[in-house]
Amino acid sequence: MTHGSHRPQPEIIELRLLLEAIYQAYGYDFRHYSLAHLKRRVEQRLALSGFTSISHLQHELLHNPELLPVLLQDLSINVSEMFRDPSFYHAVRRQVLPILETYPSIRIWHAGCAAGQEAYSMAILLHEAGLLERSHLFVTDFNPRLVELAQEGRYPLSALKKYTANYQASGGTEFFAEYYTVVGQHAHMAPFLRHRMVFSEHNLATDGVFGEMHLIVCRNVLIYFDSQLQNRVVGLFRDSLCAGGFLCLGAKETLRFSEHAAAFEPVVQRERIYRKRREEVP
Repeated sequence: MTHGSHRPQPEIIELRLLLEAIYQAYGYDFRHYSLAHLKRRVEQRLALSGFTSISHLQHELLHNPELLPVLLQDLSINVSEMFRDPSFYHAVRRQVLPILETYPSIRIWHAGCAAGQEAYSMAILLHEAGLLERSHLFVTDFNPRLVELAQEGRYPLSALKKYTANYQASGGTEFFAEYYTVVGQHAHMAPFLRHRMVFSEHNLATDGVFGEMHLIVCRNVLIYFDSQLQNRVVGLFRDSLCAGGFLCLGAKETLRFSEHAAAFEPVVQRERIYRKRREEVP
């Protein structure tokens, strides 16, 4: 029997039961996400909705499926911007695209796409390198609402000043305004960027290989997972990449502690750009 300080807080027990209920009832698996991240998000939902406890929220969710999209939105990782961390995109322009240019066709997977900002950023890079027309970008998230938003490619005008500055800092040479049109208070990304994209739902926690990719971009997602799920996802990426394919992670993420680390070699360590080794590592 557990005693004293080793006993989990009641809120953590309630949170684990909520995650189990979501998985059992609806098939979405958050059980290996960072509990600290989930606890913050669930507490925000409690404050907004007037539920008295996590258990109360769980009861309502099981008996009212209309709550599910609301909770999925709460638990999704949907913070992003175009050309986020411009030095990363600068490195992709210089170190990755010249190699992809040697392939007759290019397959790129944006996993955990948020509202699609990074996929459109990549499409712009490919366009400026003359590679967009032979590229296919697969844009996925577990949350169907985020996949819809990515497909719409519509962003608030208030974000465009930041996006434009990021684009210029990443080495962009065109007028960024050429890539969107303004309708009301939103910028709509140019259709030619989207027509090389395929949008679909894919859950990194439960779904399988998405192969044979030349480049996988999954930035600032793994930090929300526990080590068990991180290992699962990196293994999924390894198996979804062709030999010599590239994996791009976020600034606070690393393969150093992954059980799959030996399958990759760093290309630009500072920007967390890795390449799958061509030979099998025992």
